[in-house]
Parts: sequence; C-alpha cells; structure tokens
Amino acid sequence: MTALLIRSATRGEENVIVTLLRELAAYEKIADRFKLTENAVERDMLGPQASCCCDLAWFGSEAIGVMTWYRIYSSFAAARGLFLEDLYLRPEYRGRGFGKAMLAHLARRATSEGARYIDWFVLDWNRPSIAFYDSAGAEPVIGWQSYRLSGEALSKLSRS
Repeated sequence: MTALLIRSATRGEENVIVTLLRELAAYEKIADRFKLTENAVERDMLGPQASCCCDLAWFGSEAIGVMTWYRIYSSFAAARGLFLEDLYLRPEYRGRGFGKAMLAHLARRATSEGARYIDWFVLDWNRPSIAFYDSAGAEPVIGWQSYRLSGEALSKLSRS
C-alpha cells in the first residue's frame, strides 16, 4: 500500500518545487506575478544561507504537495513561531487527509523547536482553504491589517 511521505526538500528537486508552486499561483489567480526559478529555489530554500524552508509531500513516487515556511519571532510575547508561506496539495489528492497530515507535520516541527504558534495568510475568497483551516482549529487574527512596502515605494523610502 502506498503511504504519504512528507520530508524536507533536497537539492535536485528544484523543478518539482517550482512546478508545484506555479500550480498554486495559478489556483490563487496570480500566475502573472510568479517569478520563482530553480536558481532562486536553490539559493533561498536549499542553499547554505536559505531564508525559507521547503517540505514536499510524496505519494509513492509522485510529488503531490509543497509547504514553504520560515521561522518568526513575537517580541512582545517572547515567543518563537513559524510562518507558513505556502501550503499546496494537488486537487486530486484533496479530501484524503493529506492536507491535514502536511499541517500536522509542520505543527510537530514547531513544537519540537519550541515554537508556540504558526501564522499564515489565506485569500478571503478561498472558502475551501478557510474551511480546512477552521476544521484544523485555526482562528483568524482579528484586528490586524496586512501591509506591504514594495516596488517604487520601497526604493523611495530606502533613499530617504
């Protein structure tokens, strides 16, 4: 019987990671903003100074899911955490407990590292994902608005 295997990505799997994350970008309707390359994966996820971690879910010999995440810290709470940047499971494997297994895998990592929480964003229109996260016991963070400084505004501020 084929079993689900979730493990850290390794060198040589850059194409698998790019492919799965490109599928996620298409699902999220932001494929036009997808810039990730195999070189960026090697540098940022698999290199000696990686700024992001990547786990892959395998069913037999097929890569069926990907998670990218990194460590964060809450200074007011003096608490370690993880930030889940991406969680993607191919549609034909959803509804079989694999997504929950992926999230549980990350929860085990968090607790083993002394992290007290995992944070992430979900698009407000993505009802299936919201229902999945709700069923896992996650709660929306009320009262916080997400902001981003980028592009020309970032360049302009950096020059001031």
